[in-house]
Amino acid sequence: MKTIRYTFWAIVGLCLILIGLANRDFVTVRAMPQAMADLLGLSPDIQLPLFVVIFIGVGAGLVIGFLWEWVREHRIRSDARAKTREVESLKREVAQLRGAVATAQGDDDVLALLEKTG
Repeated sequence: MKTIRYTFWAIVGLCLILIGLANRDFVTVRAMPQAMADLLGLSPDIQLPLFVVIFIGVGAGLVIGFLWEWVREHRIRSDARAKTREVESLKREVAQLRGAVATAQGDDDVLALLEKTG
């Protein structure tokens, strides 16, 4: 299994290296369209290699997707926490009742009989 995992990550790494080598040319990344930049008098732009732009785009997409899923699953996580608290309180209640039955068995023969049949 480790061999398959290492092979997979080696192929992924090789693909990333090939993408980086194939896209080494510099591109200009602008924060706003040229007409708007001329109108406002500022032009926030930067020159980066194309593979860096691609990797930043993929990374930003992954982060946005992870955050979206985390927010979407909030209700599921809160329900699970509530059910866990309920299970723990029921376990404590059952333990208390078993202790009460154990002390009452010596006092009441009917309870002792019922406990044996249950």
